[in-house]
Formats: sequence, structure tokens, C-alpha cells
Amino acid sequence: MANSSKNPKKANLLDPHAIKHVLDESVNEIVTSRGYPEDFRLSNLRLLIGTVIIAIALLAQFYPKKFPENRDILIGCIILYPLYVVLNGILQFISYTKEKNAILFTYPPPGSFNSTGLIVSSKLPRFSDMYTLTIASADPKSISANKPVQLIKSVTKWFTKDGILVEGLFWRDVERLMDDYKGERKNK
Repeated sequence: MANSSKNPKKANLLDPHAIKHVLDESVNEIVTSRGYPEDFRLSNLRLLIGTVIIAIALLAQFYPKKFPENRDILIGCIILYPLYVVLNGILQFISYTKEKNAILFTYPPPGSFNSTGLIVSSKLPRFSDMYTLTIASADPKSISANKPVQLIKSVTKWFTKDGILVEGLFWRDVERLMDDYKGERKNK
């Protein structure tokens, strides 16, 4: 069930980003504790692209020689500028098409017959207390993909008036959602 941690998770109830962060962090713990290893490939790709973009910008801005001497480097950076723009476009494309509201990508559990991992996504709209958690297959066209499942619930059900997450209640709801996804829950 829930982690009995010495430091309870706390969020400022007036800050929806803090609330979502605490819930998302807990979801990651729950899903990975159920045997789904996290898939870092997409985030590693984004880091690599970002590093190349930053390296180009830093080279152009902080090359140690002054103008007439750094002319060749500046010409090289100008030539690399279209690459800079394309790589930024690729980052935006990944964000809008692959990531969307995803908070976790996983591989299938080791030793399972599943050939696909999970995409776990969440939403907490501005000025709303309704948290939406969705679990879907990382490859919806796979024969082992299940139908996506969704939990929509008020965050007020999981936090005390002091902003402390009642982990047991939240873990139970997320674990039920995972059971629904895997088709293991009997009474819905």
C-alpha cells in the first residue's frame, strides 16, 4: 500500500502547480512500485537536443576572442543557426505530439507478456480542483494494449486542510485505476 514516510508530502493548497506536482510525484512512485520501470528515452533525447542548442548559443555568445579574430566562429554559428531553429522546432514537436500531459513513460514489467509500457498523464486545470489521471498504453496499436482508463476526482479528497497528502487514500485510488487498466478489478 502506501509508503509510510517520515516526512509527509505537503503542498500549498493555494498553488495548483504545487498540488499537481505532489500528486504527479506520488503517481510516479506508485506506478514504478508496481513493477513498471521508467522509460527515459524521450527525456534523454530532449536533453541531448537541448544540450546541442545551448552549446551553439554559448559558442556564439561567449567565444573568447573579439570580432575580427572570431570571424570564422561567428560565420560557423550563423551557418548553424538553421540547425538551431530546426532543433527548437523538434523540441516543440515532441512536446505537443508525444508528451502532451504525460508525467511518466514506462517499459512493460520485466517477465510480463505485455509488449508495451504505459503512458501516465495528468491534468489539473487552472481554477479547478478536479485532477484527471489517465493510464494508457505506450503503443495503442499493440495487441497487448488495453483501453485507456481515467480517474477524475477533486484534490480535496486527498489533502488535509493543512495541505498534507493523505497518501493511503491517493495510493488506493491510483492502484484501483491501474487494476482497471489491467482488467483485474472485479467490482467497478
